[in-house]
Amino acid sequence: KKKKPKLLNKFDKTIKAELDAAERLRKKGKVEEALRAFEALVNQYPQSPRARYGKAQSEDDLAEKMRSNEMLQKAINTYDEVVSLPNVPSDLVKLSLKREADRQQFLGRMRGSLVTLQKLVQLFPGDTSLKNDLGVGYLLIGDNSNAKKVYEEVLSLAPNDGFAKVHYGFILKAENKIAESIPYLKEGLESGDPGTNDGRFYFHLGDALQRMGDKEAYKWYELGYQRGHFASVWQRSLYNVKGLKAQPWWTAKETGYTELVKSLEKNWKLIRDEGLAVMDKKRNLFLPEDENLREKGDWSQFTLWQQGRKNENACKSVPKTCALLERFPEATGCRRGQIKYSIMHPGTHVWPHTGPTNCRLRMHLGLVVPKEGCRIRCAQDNRTWEEGKVLIFDDSFEHEVWQDAESYRLIFIVDVWHPELTAQERRTLPAI
Repeated sequence: KKKKPKLLNKFDKTIKAELDAAERLRKKGKVEEALRAFEALVNQYPQSPRARYGKAQSEDDLAEKMRSNEMLQKAINTYDEVVSLPNVPSDLVKLSLKREADRQQFLGRMRGSLVTLQKLVQLFPGDTSLKNDLGVGYLLIGDNSNAKKVYEEVLSLAPNDGFAKVHYGFILKAENKIAESIPYLKEGLESGDPGTNDGRFYFHLGDALQRMGDKEAYKWYELGYQRGHFASVWQRSLYNVKGLKAQPWWTAKETGYTELVKSLEKNWKLIRDEGLAVMDKKRNLFLPEDENLREKGDWSQFTLWQQGRKNENACKSVPKTCALLERFPEATGCRRGQIKYSIMHPGTHVWPHTGPTNCRLRMHLGLVVPKEGCRIRCAQDNRTWEEGKVLIFDDSFEHEVWQDAESYRLIFIVDVWHPELTAQERRTLPAI
């Protein structure tokens, strides 16, 4: 059974009745009254850690109620003040700093949060859960190498810590140490420890197993689906809107974007010729795929729109193609997608993978397609491209690509909003 934290020092025990009365107001949701009560106590007893902590919590509650970042910053400052007072019980120090770090992260102040987490670890070196939080703090600012050191330290102190294991496995996977990452991710998930039941870990464990050719991947995808992380075993995107129609392949009619499809198919030679013109020049406009999706081969892309933003410089090189697309906001305004040329050379294999979101559909217009050797699988169905024809699929479903032809394959990729998203959702969904 969890021990109740000790939050009162000797002095605070003498004013327990007043502290309890103020706390009751807070618990009842009378936030403004609670804040006034705690402020009065802080004025009367400036050395009282528990009164100061109650004030911070009330400011925190009020910030949420008012949706005020300014009020939240006040709460963060007050949590910090608690720790600087004399004779603060260690449990209260821990609670104050943990909440301060959490609220700093909420405001996007990742480096400030990191400083707070470092302070916690210095004050309580034996508490591995605080080290685990510090590791997450490093991951949030993209400092994987320091996060890795932290988790190595935790695992040397607590070899069975599931939270440290999944995060350590996650870091190894990001370093492309696929085989090494598997036991950490697997044992971490099997531990059932708090913080391990996260879709990302099921996603990366399954992906690592697939890359090692291990069919056990689907067991973990099934488990991820059963635990509510994935829409299905095949549809494993993590940034989703619930209830959208889900199927791997779509027809133009089903999407409702028939004008866009007609326009792409009618103008495919124009799009192809502009693409070939920039491909032939040694201008390095086509950049290698950088998401670690290739097992082998050569695959490059030239992006015109990204997250609903037009790349003006890129469009100067293919002006007619960009002008053509400007008429279709379902594509140019899709903040969860891209519009780009994609060239794949012979001998390329793209690992099975899923896109990040179910909020888009992906159109592939064939521009230069060898007669044989190129295919794409989405879920359990294989298709091939045709020059001048559009293929439409939902890339939140697992898909895989093979290029075993004699010459290159060039296609044009256009992402569009999922047709069932409302105008409001299209305006407000954050970009990916």
